[in-house]
Amino acid sequence: MTAKTWFITGTSRGFGREWAIAALERGDSVVATARDTSSLDDLVSKYGDAVLPLALDVTDREAVFAAVKQGHDHFGGLDVVVNNAGYGQFGMVEELSEAEARDQIETNLFGALWVTQAAVPFLRAQGSGHIIQVSSIGGISAFPTVGIYHASKWALEGFSQSLAQEVEGFGIKVTLIEPGGYSTDWGGSSARHATAIPEYDAVREAAANRPSRRGTPGDPVATRDAILAVVDAENPPLRVFFGEAPLAIATADYESRLATWNEWQPLSVQAHGGEGSKA
Repeated sequence: MTAKTWFITGTSRGFGREWAIAALERGDSVVATARDTSSLDDLVSKYGDAVLPLALDVTDREAVFAAVKQGHDHFGGLDVVVNNAGYGQFGMVEELSEAEARDQIETNLFGALWVTQAAVPFLRAQGSGHIIQVSSIGGISAFPTVGIYHASKWALEGFSQSLAQEVEGFGIKVTLIEPGGYSTDWGGSSARHATAIPEYDAVREAAANRPSRRGTPGDPVATRDAILAVVDAENPPLRVFFGEAPLAIATADYESRLATWNEWQPLSVQAHGGEGSKA
């Protein structure tokens, strides 16, 4: 198989790091971005010129465009673009400050949008490429305490589904990776927490003890082979879960939505007006 060139954001830890290693181990090249490139020193030491470490804050649109161009020019092309940079903002909707809400959207949504916008012209010109958007089971479902995180991922899902239809004719593929719970730092030191309002303590406790939170987290290393299978597929999926739990969560959620939509369909038809509402 022809070696690929990857552009991955957020490679200092978590999925970004594991996928960079997966690519490098099989002989691919990686443009590895992180806020602090010293976190990539071990990768550079081990894989040498196959790694181009770049300092990048994905909320800086101008810097993103410059980094994507630098990576493209350095390796002579880009095959796989992975939008992995992001973090979890915890807090009830009422608890969020304006800065916390805006920062979450700036990183998780706009950061991915800027990288996508910067990469598409190069991929379109070469007539090929694969954009990987790291979403979450939280991109199609929602739970208490992480409302603004869900907002960022639901928005990512929306623009990515549109994007897939817009760029298909140029030979560009788009895949949303929707992981469940993994042993990454998502809920650890990289997470941010709003100032708690005591009235929500019971809601917070119930959310912490829900069954989906008590399951065994997935192993991030196990996603290495999985991501390679996705990027090597001739017809990759628009959406794919990583982990055991997401399918059951999604199934229950969508069955509930369909039941409610069907229950209220007579009202929906009535609200349309015209002859259909008289049926």
